Amino acid sequence: MKILAIGDIVGSVGCRFLRKKLPSLKKSLGIDLVIANGENSADGNGITPSSADYIFSSGVDVITGGNHSFRRKESYAYYDQSPFLLRPANFPEGTTPGNGTAVYDFGRVRVGIINLMGTMFMESLDDPFRKADKLISELGTKITIVDFHAEATAEKLALAYYLDGRVSAIFGTHTHVQTADEQILKNGTGCITDVGMTGTINSVLGVMPELAIKKFRDRLPVRFDLASGACRMDCILFDIDEKTGSTVSVKRMEIR
Repeated sequence: MKILAIGDIVGSVGCRFLRKKLPSLKKSLGIDLVIANGENSADGNGITPSSADYIFSSGVDVITGGNHSFRRKESYAYYDQSPFLLRPANFPEGTTPGNGTAVYDFGRVRVGIINLMGTMFMESLDDPFRKADKLISELGTKITIVDFHAEATAEKLALAYYLDGRVSAIFGTHTHVQTADEQILKNGTGCITDVGMTGTINSVLGVMPELAIKKFRDRLPVRFDLASGACRMDCILFDIDEKTGSTVSVKRMEIR
């Protein structure tokens, strides 16, 4: 089974580039399932029902989130309505909209998707390691994929090694910078510490460079408007053995 993970989609610019590139990529590579991080898909951060609908209609099967998941209140009801719009599972239970896991049933095999958020240099949420233990047990799927939305590379790698052999693949999101450390760990889990970004190339994480510079120089609030120009879609392709649930190959890609 071929599963494509796409890096953080940044604003309407990233959404439009996704729609331009994804359908043909799915067809040419024979991709079975597409997971994309969409927590920045609305202009100005967050995700809205319209940006989520746009991503789904562009060919994405599961949308994951992160620290900006709840930036837009108009999305709260959508989280409860859509089983494939996820937010980090380690947000507080009982008070947080939506779910942090989903199961995509192909008939021949069920794929579990888990969305978690790191706690180093991020919000103080439930321990993602213990939460992962609980969710893996509850899902009971042969193939399980984890989007770990985290800042620190060390935390991402530590979770990957901790889950090695218990999940099929784990990919990091959040930094918008694609890392060159894709690998298959000794017990069969494919991983990369950050998939990267879908958005404008000549930008600071999708934002106009001059605005990012102003923020760092002046230390005052700045409205982050999207940069324009040529785009890229960072992604990673996991090829997973349906019988064992292990990753057999992992390919990092940058689509322009």
